Amino acid sequence: MTQRTIRLRGVRTHNLAGVDLDIPRNRLVVFAGVSGSGKSSLVFDTIAAEAGYLLNETFPPFARNRLPKWNRPDADHIGGLTPVIVVDQRRIGGNARSTVGTITDAWTYLRLLYSRASRPHVGESNRFSFNDPAGMCPACSGLGEVVVSAVDRFLDPDRSLAGGAILLPGFGNGGYWYSQYADIGVFDADTPLSQWTAEQRNALLYGGEAAASLGRRPPREYEGVVERFERIYLRTSDNLSDRKQEVIRRFTRAAVCPECAGDRLHEAARTATVDGHTIGELSRMEITELVRFVAGLDSPAVAPAVRALTERLDAMVTVGLGYLTLSRATPTLSGGESQRIKMVTHLGSSLTEMTYVIDEPTVGLHPTDVEAVVALLTRLRDEGNNVLVVEHDPAVMAHADRIVEVGPGAGGAGGRIVFDGDFDTLRRSGTPTGRALDGTTAAVPAPRTPTGRLTVENATRNNLRDVTVTLPTGVMTVLTGVAGSGKSSLADEIVARHGATVIDQRPVSANRRSTPVTYTGLAPAIRRLFARHNDVPASLFSANSEGACPDCDGLGVVYTDLAFMDGQEVVCETCRGRRFTPEVLAHTVDGLSIADVDDLTVSQAMTRLSDAKIVAGLRHLAEVGLGYLRLGQSLNTLSGGEAQRVKIARELRRAADSTLYVLDEPTTGLHMNDVGTLLGVLDALVDRGHTVVVIEHDLDVVRRADWLIDLGPGPGRHGGAVLFEGHVADYTGRDTPTSRVLDAERTAA
Repeated sequence: MTQRTIRLRGVRTHNLAGVDLDIPRNRLVVFAGVSGSGKSSLVFDTIAAEAGYLLNETFPPFARNRLPKWNRPDADHIGGLTPVIVVDQRRIGGNARSTVGTITDAWTYLRLLYSRASRPHVGESNRFSFNDPAGMCPACSGLGEVVVSAVDRFLDPDRSLAGGAILLPGFGNGGYWYSQYADIGVFDADTPLSQWTAEQRNALLYGGEAAASLGRRPPREYEGVVERFERIYLRTSDNLSDRKQEVIRRFTRAAVCPECAGDRLHEAARTATVDGHTIGELSRMEITELVRFVAGLDSPAVAPAVRALTERLDAMVTVGLGYLTLSRATPTLSGGESQRIKMVTHLGSSLTEMTYVIDEPTVGLHPTDVEAVVALLTRLRDEGNNVLVVEHDPAVMAHADRIVEVGPGAGGAGGRIVFDGDFDTLRRSGTPTGRALDGTTAAVPAPRTPTGRLTVENATRNNLRDVTVTLPTGVMTVLTGVAGSGKSSLADEIVARHGATVIDQRPVSANRRSTPVTYTGLAPAIRRLFARHNDVPASLFSANSEGACPDCDGLGVVYTDLAFMDGQEVVCETCRGRRFTPEVLAHTVDGLSIADVDDLTVSQAMTRLSDAKIVAGLRHLAEVGLGYLRLGQSLNTLSGGEAQRVKIARELRRAADSTLYVLDEPTTGLHMNDVGTLLGVLDALVDRGHTVVVIEHDLDVVRRADWLIDLGPGPGRHGGAVLFEGHVADYTGRDTPTSRVLDAERTAA
């Protein structure tokens, strides 16, 4: 008989304390709990990992080596699994050739349509592919952009040639090419370029016809600075050295390809039309507009392609991405947009009995957009799949068939099942999530008085429509608006114009040796503590230095490459994963070795370590809700929200002078109980004289703003306007998405 539950017995992955749990199949199940409680360990590192590992085992060794790697969880028994699809928040990234159209396969259907129905007829669908030599623009190789010299960066007009007016490496006084300009008897090497005539400066830069107008012509073989630079740096086909790549980054910029005007395609594909539109024009349409155009094509010959393309475009509209265009580069997508793009590929699939594991699908969504995500999740379930969601949003929990709460606390204080039931019962349960759902809204303090003003004038980045805003300094400003309304574009303008420090959710470090204490700068203090107590050099207590185990180089594990089979990573037999030599481990402070300290959580270390400065530094990590992290935990294991909070902790430790901070959705990954802790941290930054600008949808954060800037009213070209600037309490009774949800909350309170 087919097992209708996923059965977990004795699960000990990470902090899970021997969890036993039966999860019903073909249901929408939400996993809740405070940050660090073990939700992700249960869903991703146990259920998804075991399902992925078992599926990989069905392939031969050679194929397995090319599949995603899964580590088997620590558990007594796991049964009832089906193939798993993980939809996480990692940005899609990709190279310059990856677009929304290519990643969703919508471009594949669109170019198939054009290969059959366009006039004039061009040929096969690869003739409309900018990733195929048959279709790409020859001038830009299908990138839509070309690298051009940033000539305005080449010269310092306040200097003379002898004084280093040519800023390019090798062109200054004493450089290899200096004599080609200073010693040919044409240019005055001692006069600042600002005192030269325009003709002389053009001759220096461009040579050729520009040099012909000078009274004394340069030598016949003379090259202008621009021509020589481009020949040396831009027309070479060899592998460029790091030095040359750095010079290119400094003295060039990307420009729209002059031949294809950004369409990426060769001329025949650029000019062919369907119903009066080129494929390039369609790629720049918003998807909501594009789907109406495509649905109106009625040629029977291309009906299957039209149907497939319409379904894919409709799916993107369903998940709230109708404001994107197919030409949008995937590296520019946010984590939430990337996640919803991944969901699109699974809508309409004929596969059933799959297990979808989804990480916080409401990230980056305005409260008014959450309904669309709920509809998507229920649709996946109704098509016969298991849908397991890690989520904090009450609106998603309210639609779940079942809610499992892991807790009650974080780290060692969590890892247990504290609730298993429906939403109404959860509200009365008295668990951390139940109390948060049933709690009353905290009083909002009066807005703080600004210390000054900053202005962003006439911003036109992306979809911003000549936006001008005034930012009060010394307080917290929150940017709101629906997804795609222009919040991030405005934040980018603030950073570009006023030199703000960005605290985002990008990974803190890809280096497995980087830990919370190394990143926040506490590691040297801990090493000095051990050195003082044991009268030995501090370098002994670094796993990257002389105290490291010689057999694993201080990693604690040894990796063995098994060619076409999965590589094997095992605990180092010499140090048994402790990373240090026995001599180093013999040195202790209050009975703890340096390896014991690495195994402590932040909260434990605050009580076990006697050094006041170290404890003060650790307190910043605890203040941002990361007391459950181990001091030696690799930063590449952190989620985006955790990475962002580690960055905040570092700023709390080192921030001195008044600084402008821009934060991108800092509540990502936070339980409702932890939002209050985060607000306390943001208040601490403001209290120290800093200015804080936050992109946020969480209403608890919005209500606490000293100043609110709401953008919209819609996404993409329907947004980009300022709907409101002022105090939150004054934003009421307006027909805007943010005003409506604020009014609804006030009514409910």
